[in-house]
Amino acid sequence: MRVVILGLSVTSSWGNGHATNYRGLMRSLTERGHDVLFLERDVPWYAENRDLPRPPHGRTELYGSSQELRDGYVDAVRTADLVVVGSYVPDGVAVGQWVIATARAVTAFYDIDTPVTLAALAAGRCEYLSPELVSAYDLYLSFTAGPTLTLLEQRYGARAPRAFYCMVDPDNYRPSHVPLRWDLGYLGTYSDDRQPILDELLVEPARRRPDMRFVVTGPQYPHSIVWPDNVERIEHLPPREHAAFYAAQRMTLNVTRVEMKRAGWSPSVRLFEAAACAVPVISDRWNGLDEIFHPGPEIAIADSADDVLDALHAMTDDRRRAVGAAARARVLSEHTAQRRAQTLEEFVRQTEATREAQ
Repeated sequence: MRVVILGLSVTSSWGNGHATNYRGLMRSLTERGHDVLFLERDVPWYAENRDLPRPPHGRTELYGSSQELRDGYVDAVRTADLVVVGSYVPDGVAVGQWVIATARAVTAFYDIDTPVTLAALAAGRCEYLSPELVSAYDLYLSFTAGPTLTLLEQRYGARAPRAFYCMVDPDNYRPSHVPLRWDLGYLGTYSDDRQPILDELLVEPARRRPDMRFVVTGPQYPHSIVWPDNVERIEHLPPREHAAFYAAQRMTLNVTRVEMKRAGWSPSVRLFEAAACAVPVISDRWNGLDEIFHPGPEIAIADSADDVLDALHAMTDDRRRAVGAAARARVLSEHTAQRRAQTLEEFVRQTEATREAQ
């Protein structure tokens, strides 16, 4: 297939989890013989923080404006077998309308933020998707499964809403043998709605256990936050350093945004990445989590600081290795970029068959 992807960013992982998903998907699609072109809006905040300025798989092009996109890539979009527009693409509504009008084959919206998108649509303030576009795309690839897929179909008229979870490249996320530095860590960009959960599940345990070591990595945390002395802060780590970062923790924390928790069935890319590194995960609780990992053998679930400290206390080295190995096996079986590429191929075949039958 000739595939064109218009996404938020593949060249910079600063402040977003989209880049690692796109990188893994591009690699897997190209390895499976597809021709992939990624089109990214050239914006200052990513230009200043590019950790992969020349992605090695497929072809990546930067464009400066919607007009430049339309002028320079109309033939690529028109002749593609699949055109994918991602969530949070700048001027995404105009871009989507142009893609729908221009593409002759299958079009898809890839929503890596589905619950946030739906909340913004309901409030009439979504800048990258409109209700009309939801029903115009042939495929709606949703970060979220469960009842959200029914909502997309019944309320917004999505033609083919499909669960398309985040993914991991196991060549980049695998066990690393490094010295342990922290008892518990967290990797994620600051979010207002996520911070109270982070406070409860990491900051409060750190206050109670000054003998333990903790770490929070990610950009945009306000300077006003007062971290305990035993919580180390790292502003940003490029993906090439993620595996070693996870491996340096006894356990790692997964914290879910409020909209994702409310919807359920919304595993973050960080959850799969940490598990692929065979590092035991403590996660906040949400519907659908037990369908992705088995609580106990593959993941620990915490509602409070007490739960986190209990998990850390109970996790002997042997138990830690067993839980990490089980979680890694689950990810390698179900959540790799190769599996997602295969799934996408099947979705496209189904859509083409539907179009031919109409």
